[in-house]
Amino acid sequence: MKKFIFTIMTFALCLSAVNYAQLDRSTSKVGTTAAQFLKIGAGARAIGMGGAYTAMSNDIYSVYYNPAGIAHTKEGAQVTFNHAEWLASISYDFAAASINLEEFGVLFMSLTSLGVPEDKVRTFEFPEGDGRVWDASSLAIGIGFAKKLTENFAIGFQAKYIREAIWNTSANGFALDIGTYYITPFNDLVIGASVSNFGSKMQLDGRELLFNYDPNDDPDTGPNNVVARYESGKFDIPLTFRIGLAMDVIRSRYIRVTAAVDATHPNDNTEYVNSGLEVGYDEIIFLRAGYKSLFLRDSEQGLTFGGGLNYKFSDQFAVFINYGWADYGRLENIQFVDIGMKF
Repeated sequence: MKKFIFTIMTFALCLSAVNYAQLDRSTSKVGTTAAQFLKIGAGARAIGMGGAYTAMSNDIYSVYYNPAGIAHTKEGAQVTFNHAEWLASISYDFAAASINLEEFGVLFMSLTSLGVPEDKVRTFEFPEGDGRVWDASSLAIGIGFAKKLTENFAIGFQAKYIREAIWNTSANGFALDIGTYYITPFNDLVIGASVSNFGSKMQLDGRELLFNYDPNDDPDTGPNNVVARYESGKFDIPLTFRIGLAMDVIRSRYIRVTAAVDATHPNDNTEYVNSGLEVGYDEIIFLRAGYKSLFLRDSEQGLTFGGGLNYKFSDQFAVFINYGWADYGRLENIQFVDIGMKF
């Protein structure tokens, strides 16, 4: 009962923190936060299940959705790499590694990268390019820790450094992810909750914000060509609260069917629900399907599906490969591929 009350209190505190940051919900607040790449998602398994992963987080990809979940992994160490060709030929990558220190807990690191390909600098005078090129990139580096406080209850944390850059300007920030993971006595139903990207504001700075200014607009009098700077705005990062449920609805010698659902409360959009289903055969071959962003206002997202292979070479070494596909309506569909090792 104490563990259950503690879990509920944690959920309430997380929800209160997010509600405090979202006092006005009359509008969706789309486009009001920086570092949007933090919302893309990680792992083809999670994508195939519609992003319903807060309570499914019992592998290396829990470091993105719910850092507490990785405390329940049995492997000594895990490494993984995830790649996706995002919308408009943007490249998205995610990598993570963890090490299980038994009674002490699990330490892990993560890296998220997004890159926009180079393009010509176009102006009114030079619509075909003025000889220069520009690009943009985003980066997040995290380090975290997770620990089982009891056999069925775990907590996890991750601290992240965030950087976004476009041409010769950049913005930096810091954020914290917090999660809890509780396996209930009812058919091992899992309740997971997490707060992602609770942190600082981000503000662009760089030489492209500098310009020469004439205070009296007269080149013949007074100081001319005074170095001045455009003042850029400060923007929050995409704070997100998730609460999820997951349970094996069928479990036999060879077949396992797991259903999961997440309720998501972001600070820059309306609330929505993700749902997913995973069918596993002998914990080797997997099929997945889901529906992403149900009830999200003006969403282009929808059906997802995927599959995976988890092959054990020995009791100490296994390789997994996953594929995920997500529908983005009028936009292009997105395909995720990841590969990793457990040892």
